[in-house]
Amino acid sequence: MKNILPIENIFLNLPVMQKEEAIYTAAEVLRKGGYVTEAYYEAMLLKEKECETYIGNGVAIPHGISHSEQEILHSGIAVLQFRTPIDYHGNAVHLVIGIAGKQQEHIAMLSQIACVLQDRENVQKIVECRSRHALAAMLHASVQEGSV
Repeated sequence: MKNILPIENIFLNLPVMQKEEAIYTAAEVLRKGGYVTEAYYEAMLLKEKECETYIGNGVAIPHGISHSEQEILHSGIAVLQFRTPIDYHGNAVHLVIGIAGKQQEHIAMLSQIACVLQDRENVQKIVECRSRHALAAMLHASVQEGSV
């Protein structure tokens, strides 16, 4: 998971922004890290139009549509933590976790992260985290163990 989520892909204490800007920011982190092409942002927006990616507990997991595989160069994750929640389809969101997964990794990444973040206590620990290194360690451990 360390190759998929290096600390450079974690941004803490971000200011409030619009949902589309948050999705763009996550897509840019993935693009600059060499995980996706520039077109992946549009695929993420199309996915939002098909089915919103808010999963509850103040967390959204934007990702591309199923036909955007060609825009994914390598599997990767971007984590955006907001000090004040952003409006995401009428839901207050503190964490936006952008995902790009090659082939079957996409489904595995989504299910592992969603499983960990369905627990409100896990989300609260991540939202309160003030260190990129600590947050990365929490997420790496949680995906392996199932909790933060």
